[in-house]
Amino acid sequence: MATTKNTAIVLATATAFIWGMSFLSIKAAVVVIPPMSLGLSRFIVASIVLVVLFAVLRKHPRLALRDAPLMAGSALVGYTLYFLGENNGVLLLSASEASIIVGTIPVLTMLSERLFAHTRLSAAQYAGAGLSAVGVTLIVVESLRLSLAPLGYLYMGFAALSWVVYAFMTKPLLSKYDSLEVTLWQTLFGAAGFVPFALFEHVEWSAVTPGIIANVLYLGVFCSALGYLFYIISLKVLGAGVSSVFINLIPVVSVVAAFLIFGERLSPLQLAGGGIAIGGVYLASLAGGKQERVDKQ
Repeated sequence: MATTKNTAIVLATATAFIWGMSFLSIKAAVVVIPPMSLGLSRFIVASIVLVVLFAVLRKHPRLALRDAPLMAGSALVGYTLYFLGENNGVLLLSASEASIIVGTIPVLTMLSERLFAHTRLSAAQYAGAGLSAVGVTLIVVESLRLSLAPLGYLYMGFAALSWVVYAFMTKPLLSKYDSLEVTLWQTLFGAAGFVPFALFEHVEWSAVTPGIIANVLYLGVFCSALGYLFYIISLKVLGAGVSSVFINLIPVVSVVAAFLIFGERLSPLQLAGGGIAIGGVYLASLAGGKQERVDKQ
């Protein structure tokens, strides 16, 4: 059954809240479970959930041999490499700082489309990109003054760029396979990609508490299995321009939740930078969504 636009909007909003909370779960778990072992753990959980879902629905996932390289490649980029960057970045930064960097993905996507697909950008989109860059710069400069963690920002920048490449690689697959099939195959390939990295990490299993396990389960079931499925559905129905607007909610959710749960506090300059960055992304994404609707008419 086809997904309606209103349903896609609800799923996109739910994804933003689920992924916004993920930074807190990663922050709590990565202190005990090393970054790539954490990624492997969550995607093993997600793989089990998706396989069970296929069994319940009595569906058989399809994958043509000619599409296997693209499916596997997109998974390695959007799952394995993305979380190599994000998990290591969250380990070094606060959940709030890391989420704001990820929140610039829509602007990076827009600029990549301009560079490689030669799409036209409006003045508002250029202004939004500029504001976003200024906001992130303020956050990074202030953070470096306070904590000296430049490597964390390099990891998060790598994660953001990986997601942009992943989105471009996934787009052609959505015309051949349904959202659940794409999610399952990418999750399986992505989980396999963590194995070589995880072999070089040591996990102190005696330090893994029920709370850590709960966070891993949240990351696997909600953030990986359901979150990626919801995102792919919304991407397929709404398109990249409109669906990217909802990513703007991720840092808002993360910053508020990190303050309430962890007591994280951004400095006034960082808060100002975060507001400018989120506003710039929103301006660029909203303008992109309007332009996309005009182009379709």
